[in-house]
Amino acid sequence: MEETGQLRVESFEGFYRRVWDQIHRAVAVGIGSVDVASEAVDEAMVRVYERWTKVSAMANPEGWVYTTAMNRARSLLRRRKFRSNSHLPEIPFEDPQVVDPGLINAIRRLPFHQKEAIVARYLFDMSEAQMSEAFNLPKGTIKSRLHRGLQSLKEDLS
Repeated sequence: MEETGQLRVESFEGFYRRVWDQIHRAVAVGIGSVDVASEAVDEAMVRVYERWTKVSAMANPEGWVYTTAMNRARSLLRRRKFRSNSHLPEIPFEDPQVVDPGLINAIRRLPFHQKEAIVARYLFDMSEAQMSEAFNLPKGTIKSRLHRGLQSLKEDLS
């Protein structure tokens, strides 16, 4: 990665290596399937590669990839008619950054849209405005999903 004034220049390959695992974990937690997450993130990365000049100039390219991968994962699940988390196995993550495995399970129990919003906001640091644009939703809807998701997590973890 090169610094050019205030512009950060990074190759697609460097970006891919830096963010693939993080985005894959986030999507797998969000949808509850490691296999579907792998396919969705790979397809999202193909889209990034095709649009690298535009995506690399974004304020939060990781958030764009996450959103694209989640949309793709939703399509895959819809096509497979696999809508419920209740029959999914636990996701085997050995991530030293995750202090409380109970938090991962609590996030997995959230309704899909709340889970998606929580991960986008707190893992990928997307602003409400960025989420509103990425999810094509009003800011009020984003705020509501975040609020309800945080309330559910608070209740679940207390």
